[in-house]
Amino acid sequence: MARSPIFLILDNLRSLHNVGAIFRSADAVGVSKIFLCGMTGVPPRGEIAKTALGAEELVPFEYYENTMDAVKRMKKEGVEVVAVEITDDGELYCEANYKFPVCFVLGHEVQGVDDEVVKACDRAVYLPMKGRANSLNVATCAGIILYDSQRRI
Repeated sequence: MARSPIFLILDNLRSLHNVGAIFRSADAVGVSKIFLCGMTGVPPRGEIAKTALGAEELVPFEYYENTMDAVKRMKKEGVEVVAVEITDDGELYCEANYKFPVCFVLGHEVQGVDDEVVKACDRAVYLPMKGRANSLNVATCAGIILYDSQRRI
């Protein structure tokens, strides 16, 4: 399968089920690689496999102890790095003009993307929230961002 010019960095995700669900969505759109960082679980793990349904064996991945190392690698390789996070100067995800290849950084389920990591990114995008909650589940968010970026290629 030809890979899309899309990468993911997972910054300290605590839920192995979310990691698995993200692998599944990443496989569906042909993500080139997932960088699992910090406390983010790494396959093989039963909890990841339960929601990934085999995608963890298909999508290339690497582990970095420090998320900033993955961000620096992507930037060095000429990849635009985009934090998916609510920030003061963030852009609505569907209005942002990404440069491909692109790497999306998704953060901790409660704390979001680390502030230092956000500052190191080329830009930040957000998904609009009209309800009481101020964020979506990270795996749901990943699916929306991945499919939106895939249709732009």
